[in-house]
Amino acid sequence: MQELFRETKNNQEILVYDTTELYGETGRFRVLEFANEAIQGAIDLDDPKRIIFEYPRAIIHLMEWNAPGFGHAFLIGHGIGTIAGHYRAGEKRFKTAEVDGTVVELSRRWFGYTGDNVAVGDGRGLLEQEPEAAYDYVILDAFTAAGTPRHLVSREFFRMVREKLHDRGAVIMNLIGKGGQDPLVNAVHTTLGEEYAHTKAFALPAAGNRDTRNFLIMAQNHRPVEFQGRKMAGFTEIVPGAGYVIRD
Repeated sequence: MQELFRETKNNQEILVYDTTELYGETGRFRVLEFANEAIQGAIDLDDPKRIIFEYPRAIIHLMEWNAPGFGHAFLIGHGIGTIAGHYRAGEKRFKTAEVDGTVVELSRRWFGYTGDNVAVGDGRGLLEQEPEAAYDYVILDAFTAAGTPRHLVSREFFRMVREKLHDRGAVIMNLIGKGGQDPLVNAVHTTLGEEYAHTKAFALPAAGNRDTRNFLIMAQNHRPVEFQGRKMAGFTEIVPGAGYVIRD
């Protein structure tokens, strides 16, 4: 591993490094990582346009399959800018909220992000300032060392998100949880169901109930969520259990 950048502030470590091995794959990779080996993004230095991780590939499929002509999306959580950077300038309009300005600087310096569409600040607060019915999608991909911030998964937050979406809009979330029935995933799914008529959840395989894995949840009101299994990058549909409703 070749370390390129390291900083600790507000009790969170940020690290950028190059490595020749990533999740069992050999090559040349550049990685953005937070504390506790929580990888936030990575690029293949030999093929920078390739999307390495499964969850952004699955999110892009859900967006394009459910609304092929979508034009406006609001992302909470920038990372290295994988999803917004996937589209050519002018092809789709993205606005991104990132709470840490250092992350934005690193995405430009080390990962080649060139967009001018990232606002630094709390995602909920920035989204609240947006006009109503302005977006086709709101995408939540925000993490701290403690996980997804609670104020981004409450019923009050999801109600506000619904107001910012037009009547055929949808919200998609990337969550980290344990294999099996994860209490937080169940609670988020139940809370979304209080505001949206149609929800669908997906997960990557996990070897055991204690192993962490990515979960995706999509919710919308106008019709059931649709997808093609072969384009979900290994995610399979799951049915979360009943959970509590999260409130501010």
